Formats: sequence, structure tokens, C-alpha cells
Amino acid sequence: MSHHATLQHLLADPRVAKSPEHWTLYREGRLPEGWPLMTFITVPGLTTSDGADHRRLRGLVSQALTPRRIEALAPAVRQRVLGLLDDLVGAVGPDGSVDLRTRFAYPLPMDVIGELLGLRAEQQDRLHELSDILVSSSAVPGAGAAAARDMGGLLAALVAEKRAEPADDLASALIAAREEQDRLSEEELIGILLQLVVAGHETTLNLVCNAVLALLGHPDQLALVLGGEVPWSAVVEETLRRDSPVGHFPMRYALEDIDLDGVVIPAGDGILASYAAAGRDPGHWADPDRFDLTRSPIRHLSLGHGPHFCIGAVLARLEAETALRELFTRFPGLRLAEDAPSPIASFLSNSVSSLRVRLS
Repeated sequence: MSHHATLQHLLADPRVAKSPEHWTLYREGRLPEGWPLMTFITVPGLTTSDGADHRRLRGLVSQALTPRRIEALAPAVRQRVLGLLDDLVGAVGPDGSVDLRTRFAYPLPMDVIGELLGLRAEQQDRLHELSDILVSSSAVPGAGAAAARDMGGLLAALVAEKRAEPADDLASALIAAREEQDRLSEEELIGILLQLVVAGHETTLNLVCNAVLALLGHPDQLALVLGGEVPWSAVVEETLRRDSPVGHFPMRYALEDIDLDGVVIPAGDGILASYAAAGRDPGHWADPDRFDLTRSPIRHLSLGHGPHFCIGAVLARLEAETALRELFTRFPGLRLAEDAPSPIASFLSNSVSSLRVRLS
């Protein structure tokens, strides 16, 4: 689905489900072996559940991922951003440029997720690698499934550690969360942790890169935010609208025949939500390709809509705003070192594979 209005409607339509048991191809075993999206549609958790089951899981996660916990992360996020900016100077190559994606946008969200979950440094490094494989469209067949197994094993070990020695972190809070007499099962707990790691990492990474690329390509808009005429939050929202960090997200399924202005989605068919296309829909946005920080209001769909709205939206916005504000405060003369960065090879991520810049 690529039109804004159509996607918005379907994201909240009760005739559309998230559990793969409703997909004919999956139910009948007709998906090809090694299909790279299999992990995304089968891992137990928030993105693969419906109705009362989804409300139960979301309620339990909400008990752990509280506004207080996210607000308490703000100083740590800023300190990590400042540390990464210090490191950028030393990472400048002989040609005077540095890859902002690799050296800044890439480590930040995983470091924050690591802080949130209580991960050790070596666990964070391994999750970096596995997350990249999971969302890649160029990985060898079967690599995604192997990465999912390895990630599941790593997270299972983390759960065992936190169960033995609880701490003041999200993983421990998820283990302890309960709704009446119900807790997360072991499978659900590991699945939700996997979803939080992948979604929390890839989304913020791409959002920061896309925002930097847009600002450097539109100096008039950069001047507005540097001059205080618009807030950094406007940069985040317009980037989410124009260059959604998630291009497409698998999958949803039609529970019955759905007629969309004469086009019928048959019951049992899969639906791929195209967030990037919806943000550029000329039927909804005036001059949609233009990066314009004065748009108001910006009611985009890049963080979802309806019951599956991104549960980590507040954290993603906090990270991106902090990263962008501190980056351009430290390096107001930042500029691109390449004409046209290459898009990343991914079925999920909508960004660039590298972002080489000069700091001044």
C-alpha cells in the first residue's frame, strides 16, 4: 500500500491482521526455503500478534518501557552523542572525510539500546552484526535465519543473566512485568527483545542519516533550524515524512476480501506497508519531494498508526533530536564529501550505505 490515505486506513482496519497464520502462502507452506523475511513474520511479539493477545503484550511492555525510564535516559544519550562527536575528529581519513553513518549514526542507537537493556559491550557488538544481516537484501540465502537463531541465543543468555541478577534495566523490567496473573512467556520475551533491538537500532540509524543528508542538501532549511526559527523536532518530523527510515515493513494479512476503490485484496493475501511511498504521496502532500521544515501539521505514518503504532517512538525522537542538535552545534560547517551516496541494500531500511562528510 503506497497512498497515504489508503495506508492509514489499512493500518487501523480490523479486517487486517498481523499474525502469519492468516496468510495463505505461509499456512500452506508455500513460501520458499530461506525466505529472508521469515523471521520478521514469525518471531513472537508485538509485530506479529493481534487483538487481545497484542493488547496483553503491549500492556506488559508498556509497564517496562515507561516515560520515566526513557526520560531518565536523556543525559546518557547526550553524553554518548558528545563522546561520538569527539571520536569523529580522530576518525577523519587522509582525504579529510569521515563516514558519519559508520562512526556516528551507527553506534548511537545500539549504545542506547544497550544502556536500556543492560547489555555488555561485547553483546552490543554482536547484536550490531546480526541486526545488519537480518535487514539486508544482499545476504546469502539462509543468512537471515542463522542471524535470527544467533540473536535469539544471545538474548536468551541475557534473559538468564537478568533473571539470576535483576538490575534497573528494561530486560529485568520485562522479566518482572505482569498483567494480573500473566507474564511474558520465554518465547515472547526473547521475541520482543529481538524486535526492540532491530527496530530501535535500524530506525534511529536511518533517521539520523536521512536528516543529515536532507539538511546538507537544503542549506536554506538548515539555516532556519540553526537560527532558531524552527525547532529540531521539526527536522525529525519532516525527515520521517519525506524520507521514512523504514521503507517497507512486512507483513499484514487480509482477513476477508477488502475492496479499495474497486481493487480487491483477497482474503488470505499478504499486504506490504510502504511507508516511504506514503510520505511522498502527491495526493496528500503539497510538493511532497520538497524538504520543508515549515510544514504544519506533519501527520505522517512513518512510526505507524493504530494499535501497532511504534512503542519506541518517544525514544527514537529523543535520540534523533539530540544527535542532530549536538552534531550541527559542534560542526556548523559540516558538508558532504560525496555527490550522491548509494542507497542501502535492504528490503526494510530506507537510507544510504555510507554518508561521507567533511567536518568543516
